[in-house]
Amino acid sequence: MAEQKTHSMSDRVHQFRIFIQVAEMGSFIGAARALKLPPANVSAAIRLLENELGVRLLHRTTRQVKATQDGERLLPMARKIASDLDDIYKALKADQQTISGKLNLDVPNRIASRMIAPALPSFLEMYPALELNVSSSDRHVDLLKEGIDCVIRVGAPHDESLICRPLGLLEMVNCASPKYLEEHPAPRHPDELIKHWAVGYQPFANMHHPAEWNCINMPGSLRMIPMAHRIVVNNVESYLACCKAGMGMIQMPRFDVRHLLDNGELVEVLHDWPAPPMPIAALYPYRNQRLPRMTAFIDWFQDLLNRTVA
Repeated sequence: MAEQKTHSMSDRVHQFRIFIQVAEMGSFIGAARALKLPPANVSAAIRLLENELGVRLLHRTTRQVKATQDGERLLPMARKIASDLDDIYKALKADQQTISGKLNLDVPNRIASRMIAPALPSFLEMYPALELNVSSSDRHVDLLKEGIDCVIRVGAPHDESLICRPLGLLEMVNCASPKYLEEHPAPRHPDELIKHWAVGYQPFANMHHPAEWNCINMPGSLRMIPMAHRIVVNNVESYLACCKAGMGMIQMPRFDVRHLLDNGELVEVLHDWPAPPMPIAALYPYRNQRLPRMTAFIDWFQDLLNRTVA
């Protein structure tokens, strides 16, 4: 029964390698010695391969083992598959060996803690010679002055002196806490926001409207709505904490509050009038554009982002 199960590609390639060795040496025992495998494993691998292909690959006699006509047809194809796989492993291993050294990053707080940090072990396992220095903030940093190789930023990029690699769009959601909604019935239309409070968010000192909301109605037109606020914060952790405490409503990327919406700590409001999706991008100086370690990180983060926000 065990021989009838479906085998992975790696199992098949392993079987091909054993078949090649047996066919070339004309001996199961000799192939087992060359491959440092028990003879029973070699015989089982050939038997499984023949069962899967539905053909006899080897003539077996007491004196010799010789490829059948089907075996002769398979042999060059098996050699090519095994050789191609060796080339792939060599190329990937060479890439990993060139990706080394220290990479200095700056990423938004919540993306660092909720998205990047939990997935980092797999990234560092891929590139064991790489060392990451990750700072997390919601402020603008001077990459050259602070020695940062690359930043991940949400929102429209402002520094034209940096290369910008767009990574996607983050869906936005309007949120309030149950405590807030007990005292302020959920708005059903943006016109009702005049009766509500928002938590102000001002990560930069020169922001003029820390509690301004953006809303898109169903036809797609954008409305910018000034909101009353009793508190202004300069980082996302405080922004979220104040909302959960009932001090006002907020607008956040959906991926970042999905768990809070699911467990009832936050409630979505104005579902039909979300804020526009926010762009997310990697920014880096021109001098870093050919750093293999930076390209490896951005490619990895792009894949992580696609899987997280889908």
